[in-house]
Amino acid sequence: MTQNTQFEVGGEELSSRMIIGTALYPSPDVMKQSIVASAADVITVSLRRQNPADDGGMDFWQYTKQLGKKFLPNTAGCHSVKEAITTAQMAREIFDTNWIKLEVIGDDYNLQPDPFALLEAATELIRQDFVVFPYCTDDLVLCQKLHAAGCDILMPWGAPIGTGKGLINPYALKTLRSRLPEVFLVIDAGIGLPSHAAAAMELGFDAVMLNTAIAQASDPVLMAGAFGKAIEAGREAYLAGNIQPREAAQPSSPVVGMPFWHQEENF
Repeated sequence: MTQNTQFEVGGEELSSRMIIGTALYPSPDVMKQSIVASAADVITVSLRRQNPADDGGMDFWQYTKQLGKKFLPNTAGCHSVKEAITTAQMAREIFDTNWIKLEVIGDDYNLQPDPFALLEAATELIRQDFVVFPYCTDDLVLCQKLHAAGCDILMPWGAPIGTGKGLINPYALKTLRSRLPEVFLVIDAGIGLPSHAAAAMELGFDAVMLNTAIAQASDPVLMAGAFGKAIEAGREAYLAGNIQPREAAQPSSPVVGMPFWHQEENF
């Protein structure tokens, strides 16, 4: 199974191509069961909501540590470069990792990242020896500049966070994959169905980040398992190589040797 094939990301060996969030679940126990069902190696955590220094955060911290997963802290809710950098520095101390999912929000309506602040913050955090996972849009020029700044991992959205719309601009995503072949690309945000995740993997993306689609499903545990299977299937399909779409029908069975052959008469 391709999902169990080891690969390296940010200096860590992983086997699952799913990153799973820890917010919005109906209970901590459902969250834990969902993470286990997903088989994800990496889970995202928010410093603001789940600070282990707080009493409530301590329960969450102990609960998630038992899972033995790699933590990817994020800077969710930050709207400025200074705020994002400070949050990242605190997260490194608390979660004992130099990984950071960098979010700098520019618009509160669709939670679109601020491209200028994102690039500035990413550049500084890389200078401080962070492994930066920037949450960005599917803009090619922004992604190229983030890569040039030192980001070997990019997390472009499929659609705005929590919308469940799937891949709203497949052309832009295919362009990113084509123009940035050496970058580890993760679809982050907007995924609503396992078929959306499979489609992202079929485009050649390296992983998918999920939270709302699992946590707010009627059965989060069952949905987590479904996403795991879809991501694995999409990856295998990409590696297998798909046929190219054609304008005209082409028979899949040979016609040579058939007892009857229908051909249009020429008048």
